Amino acid sequence: MANVSQTPDWSKLSRRLPNIVIAAVPVVFLGLFFFYPVFTILANSISQGWNGFTDIVESPRARNAIWFTLWQAAASTALTLCVGLPAAALIARTIGKQGAFLKALVTVPFVLPTIVVGGAFKELFEQMNSTLGVPNLNHTAAAVIIAHTFFNFAVVARTVGVFWSGLDHQLEEQARTLGSSNAEVFWRVTCPRLKPALYAAAAITFLFSFTSFGVVLVLGGLGQATIETEIYRHAIIRGDMTSSAMLALIQVVVVLVLVLVNSTLERRTSVTTQMVRSPIAALGTKTKIGIGCFTVAFLGTPLVVMIERSLSVGGKYGVRHYTALFSKIPQLPTTAVEALANSVVFAAIATVVALTVGVICAMAIVARGGFTSRFFDLGAMLPLGVSAVTVGFGILIALDEAPFDWRTRWWIVPVAHALVAVPFVVRSVVPMLRRIHPSLREAAALLGAPRSRIRRQIELPLIARGLAVAAGFAFAISLGEFGATSFLPRRADTLTAPQAVFRLLGTPGDLLRGQAMALSVVLAAAVAVTVIASEVLSADPTSRSRQKPPIGS
Repeated sequence: MANVSQTPDWSKLSRRLPNIVIAAVPVVFLGLFFFYPVFTILANSISQGWNGFTDIVESPRARNAIWFTLWQAAASTALTLCVGLPAAALIARTIGKQGAFLKALVTVPFVLPTIVVGGAFKELFEQMNSTLGVPNLNHTAAAVIIAHTFFNFAVVARTVGVFWSGLDHQLEEQARTLGSSNAEVFWRVTCPRLKPALYAAAAITFLFSFTSFGVVLVLGGLGQATIETEIYRHAIIRGDMTSSAMLALIQVVVVLVLVLVNSTLERRTSVTTQMVRSPIAALGTKTKIGIGCFTVAFLGTPLVVMIERSLSVGGKYGVRHYTALFSKIPQLPTTAVEALANSVVFAAIATVVALTVGVICAMAIVARGGFTSRFFDLGAMLPLGVSAVTVGFGILIALDEAPFDWRTRWWIVPVAHALVAVPFVVRSVVPMLRRIHPSLREAAALLGAPRSRIRRQIELPLIARGLAVAAGFAFAISLGEFGATSFLPRRADTLTAPQAVFRLLGTPGDLLRGQAMALSVVLAAAVAVTVIASEVLSADPTSRSRQKPPIGS
């Protein structure tokens, strides 16, 4: 009898074993390459006791860095909200492939390498100074704030725009019927209803500005240090791991609070899809043209200057800087083209890893409930909150002893890139999974389909658009990742294009500066093509019409 009673338990375990093994993939990956390095930083910081914390707090440079990090992030957030809100209004009213193309265009700056953004604005400010007599903003707080606004423009435009388009607009129509002007309708009716999206966009923008590295490193100089750049300076330049660990601990605590705030606000921004709702009021032609011209000018001017600088050779224009990318120079351990090839290979590997880990996390978040869902949600989002610099620093000091002596292996670079990309994959896939009507899963289960088959034949085809966007983001993020990579090996086989751009920008000489701009243009073009292609392909109207019936309200 004992054997008979135990048989169902073994049968149930054998059925659940594949799901357990699959769920263990993100747990092992994130645990080994993210939580273990970060906890190593925390342990090293705590081991110093209050003395280490006191030394950092009493250091004038550290205090200035902490204060500058906070107030520039707040200023960047406020300016980004003001600049991005008109574009959000335009995105809310643009649908189909035109809407997808518009979203892709405003998203390109967000996924550009931070080093490229910094280099573009560096050239812009210098040209404005030389041609227009405008004070050179390089190495000032204003330069950092303007660049952060450019970089985070898409966060506000897309987050608020998508939320705005999902609202039922009957209240606005009723207010206009009662004689309210468009301005009154926006401030009294629309804006209060947009608060959840505005708060969420502000939290994300503050988080990204708070943990910014490449932009501050290029534009801020030594006089505008942040926590990120101080971690880099202490660890790489001075070899002071203790101070770096303590600064990283301070940053992790602040970032964890920001992640929890953002997670709470994000739940409030979820809009239930309605089968019938009142359409949003159209914008006037002049308003559309004005918003479009401002958006193109604001986002396009730094890139145009970067392209112009890459073609300028001795007062003339040519492709000399581009052909020089194929030549070996003393400042780099390999040619710039080989560094770009390394970035492409690493990006492909990182995309596969990020999609695998992210999709498993997303399915666990949606399918499970309670503690399990929150565990995977928080675990997958923490790499977004904890800066890439902290991740790279953690790998540097944690994965340097047996059995995990991996920090000098070439594959640790795409692994670090995948860590940064996983949260974007999860955030792209989870909303798609949640929009699948539960009746589809229930019908399949009643017909005897196992959970694995439901995921394979029902869920995966319906989230194809989300996967396309996620893959594009993951590939673009890996191409431009600089923060974590700056702490990893710098050999010829691991040098990436952003690292090469940083080295070229940091070396005096017009020819090297021109090569840096040429490599930046190529890198920016690759990122732009990837993001635009993924967005446009994901908005295929034929695919959307096929998927519309199963997705319920």
